[in-house]
Amino acid sequence: MSANDRRARLVQLLEPAVAAAGFDLEAVEVTPAGRRRLLRVVVDSDDGVDLDAVATVSHTVSGVLDDSGAMGDAPYVLEVSSPGVDRPLTEPRHWRRATGRLVRAPLPADDGATLEGRILAADDDGVTVDVDGEKRRMGYGELGPGRIQVEFRRDPDTPGDDGE
Repeated sequence: MSANDRRARLVQLLEPAVAAAGFDLEAVEVTPAGRRRLLRVVVDSDDGVDLDAVATVSHTVSGVLDDSGAMGDAPYVLEVSSPGVDRPLTEPRHWRRATGRLVRAPLPADDGATLEGRILAADDDGVTVDVDGEKRRMGYGELGPGRIQVEFRRDPDTPGDDGE
């Protein structure tokens, strides 16, 4: 079985259990780590992911893996986490969860041009972004993978400010 087939099998196995716990399964990755393997499971939700949630999901995923035997007999380490700020925004839920954040995204139809602005709103069809004080509505098909821009100092009166 190829690595992609194994990953697809793990996603198929884990996704319902993670969803039942109230989270979205964002990524599954298995990498060798010495004599063991490292299984990274990334989860997210509209309410974010705190340490209690990570513990709950870790327990749930561990049980599913033990019951299924999907990881085989070789030892592995399970790591459950939330996506970092560097995660690309590729799904409508990613853009929605980044509302209020400054983002940069390539515009594939514009020969390397990029869009940079603050997300004001996002829905299933696209995103509204404040670009230098001007609201721009973009469909997801017009945007490449967005990236949240880290801001060290932010004006609290900036549109979309959520107090963070």
